[in-house]
Amino acid sequence: MKFKTIYTILLLLTITMASGCSSTAPKKTPATVEDAQKQLAKQAKKNAKIAKKAEKAAHKRYWGAQSKEAKKSVKKNKKRQKRIARHRNKKRK
Repeated sequence: MKFKTIYTILLLLTITMASGCSSTAPKKTPATVEDAQKQLAKQAKKNAKIAKKAEKAAHKRYWGAQSKEAKKSVKKNKKRQKRIARHRNKKRK
């Protein structure tokens, strides 16, 4: 029983070490300029998505910390400013 357990653990460690080596290897450099531009565009898109997600989480956390009265006040002010802008646009036309 003890030998079987040690053998299993050793086997699992060997498998995880072998699979870990390939994932930490440096990426291949692109052969052409187009490939390099595609990689850069893909990386930029990925970073933009991560940034947008972080911004959304920060916005949600901020408004979650605000009181109900503060949220209500901001909502009323936004609605009032919209109405004022609408009337101002009507007068211009």
